[in-house]
Amino acid sequence: MASDMNNSEADHLVELIVRDESPSIPDVVSILEEDAPLLTQIEKPKINIFTISYPRRKPLDQVKKIHDSEVSSLTQSIIWIWGGSRYSGLLCASLSSIFYFTMEILMGFFSAQPIPILEMTFTRCTIITLLSYLWLRRSEQPIFGLTHVRKLLISRALAGLLSMMSFIYSIQRLPSSQAVVISFTTPLLASVVARIILQEKLKISDFGGLTNAGKGSIKPPLRSHHAYAVLIGFAGSIAGGISHCLIRASAKASDQPVATVLSFGMLACPVTAMCAMFFEDLVMPSLYSIFMMLVLGLLAFLAEVCWARGLQLEKTSKVANLRYIEASLVQLWHIGVLGVAPFGPIVGVLIILISTCWTLYVGPDRETE
Repeated sequence: MASDMNNSEADHLVELIVRDESPSIPDVVSILEEDAPLLTQIEKPKINIFTISYPRRKPLDQVKKIHDSEVSSLTQSIIWIWGGSRYSGLLCASLSSIFYFTMEILMGFFSAQPIPILEMTFTRCTIITLLSYLWLRRSEQPIFGLTHVRKLLISRALAGLLSMMSFIYSIQRLPSSQAVVISFTTPLLASVVARIILQEKLKISDFGGLTNAGKGSIKPPLRSHHAYAVLIGFAGSIAGGISHCLIRASAKASDQPVATVLSFGMLACPVTAMCAMFFEDLVMPSLYSIFMMLVLGLLAFLAEVCWARGLQLEKTSKVANLRYIEASLVQLWHIGVLGVAPFGPIVGVLIILISTCWTLYVGPDRETE
């Protein structure tokens, strides 16, 4: 009986097993928070014009990156103009012409005191050099350019300096209208030189208003003793055309347009300083004049950088055609200020605007590289 009772009690025994309780969701979260410092945190990259790759761009990829990052609308617009669009080269060239136009208006209406031209040029070149150096340091680019591009950069600096000094000489010896007309032959010569040096194919749409740059300008009769200054002015235009081609070649080779601006500034600064000391009487500028020269130097830097970027991304002839936007804006400004609309300037402005719109409508050529 006892054994039967023991067997029946054994059959009714229940074995209890205690298991570890699975961690709840709050516990898991607390564990992850404790281990969080040990994990690698992935931050969204900050995008600006210093981090965009400088070669020919892939618009869809870059626009996607821009929208994925948290940047302001103004920054998005700047990045889109700089390299996020198929039309970035043409837009940068147009923006450069607008900067040059702004400089001309400021110099004409807000001049505080007469400053010698070489002194102003030296100040402007100094600002351009300093800002270019800071730009390259910020973007972690070689200051003196890559080894295989240095010859191009030196040649670009020499051609640009010759063009600038020739223009300064002609504007001192000729009426300003004649000197400006001669300087505006540079884009036409740049298109021709690009056909020879860079083997770029020229189209009728690329020429648009190239031959109408000075239309409507006041052209006083040329005197015999001005012939030498005119020849120097044309020589400077040829050098300017060569400089445009060298800017395009060196910017594409180095993938950095600002390097071309720095190379020019590093050569132009000492040359203009020596010329100012030997050929001009230096003037101590007032505080207002110093402020204006700083503003003009900043605008000149932005214009040069946008111009180099435009030449890097687009054909020389197309970019050169957009250089005449400045001439048309100046004519429209004078018409608005004087309240007089002469027939010649109006025709010239219309031709330039039509050719510019046609260039933008046709757009950049397809990639062949």
